[in-house]
Amino acid sequence: LSPRRLTPKEVARHCTPGSCWVLLGTRVYDVTAFLRMHPGGEALIRSRAGKDLSGAMEGPPHRHSENARRWMEQYYIGELDRGTGTEEVQVNPETQTSAFLYFQDLVDWRKPLAWQVGHLGEKYDAWVHQPVDRPIRLFGNPFLEASTKTSWYWVPVVWFPIVFYFSWYCYTTLAQGSTRVAVTSDFSVPVHKSVFPVLFLLGWFLWSFLEYCIHRFVFHMKPPAHNYYLITLHFLLHGQHHKSPFDGSRLVFPPGLASIVVVLFYLVLHSVLPDIVGLSVFVGGLCGYVVYDMIHYYLHYGSPKRGTYLYGLKAYHVKHHFEHQKSGFGITTTFWDHPFNTVIPDEKF
Repeated sequence: LSPRRLTPKEVARHCTPGSCWVLLGTRVYDVTAFLRMHPGGEALIRSRAGKDLSGAMEGPPHRHSENARRWMEQYYIGELDRGTGTEEVQVNPETQTSAFLYFQDLVDWRKPLAWQVGHLGEKYDAWVHQPVDRPIRLFGNPFLEASTKTSWYWVPVVWFPIVFYFSWYCYTTLAQGSTRVAVTSDFSVPVHKSVFPVLFLLGWFLWSFLEYCIHRFVFHMKPPAHNYYLITLHFLLHGQHHKSPFDGSRLVFPPGLASIVVVLFYLVLHSVLPDIVGLSVFVGGLCGYVVYDMIHYYLHYGSPKRGTYLYGLKAYHVKHHFEHQKSGFGITTTFWDHPFNTVIPDEKF
């Protein structure tokens, strides 16, 4: 199919708050849907509306990855025609990526993906780390499919009441002044209410470590190429998020699935710490989990101001998705990436 030809005036008309077109050479892209997703911020793209981004894509300060360039092709809409409109537009066949060619894939997107990905074998790892901007259907059964989707607000709705209640319970229990913690079989010390914030923050800190470990060692395990079931499990747990990182219905954990980790976290703490101390640490960790899920959602859909902590986290996390899938496992903080040597190289957007 011949590409759509667009005049400079048509491109100029789409430098508005409701529409944003940009160029790569003579290729025209409608990036309106991508504005809030861009790790450099919405304002950065808007400032270049109607302009050629070829130089910016190459850098400095940031040379965009092959995945970022491939992602860009989803927004391709035609070729810039600077002439009278009568001559044929010449397109380099090596750079042309039509919608048909782009979405030609190893799977059938018209069917549920859960039972297809296991057959990809050795091609799975490369395929799953080539992100696309389209929703994923995992299962054919409507009920099963719905159970894998969660709106972001259900996380605080379900878990914050538990955090508030047990925080109140732990604090008031410690405030009674009768709580003692056994140091040895015949010696115990009193625990004052002022210790609760320390225990709460300790739980939050422990969660940040657990967050890192789950993301790195579970979500980013590399399933054996010959194991259909492990590939399928990986895709259901995290692979689908890397394949479609802006699918808003799967950016937070369904409460049912999250409850498994929450209960295990509580049981471990309950087994190694005195009751009220373990519960105080647990509720801090649970609060840390809720904040983690909210931050993760915001890093994908929010547009933080340049120079803020969340702006740096967003750029860091998007680089994890598009270029550095084997590093950058911290979500709420990059702290644990440092001792484990998985820090993404510092590169400003």
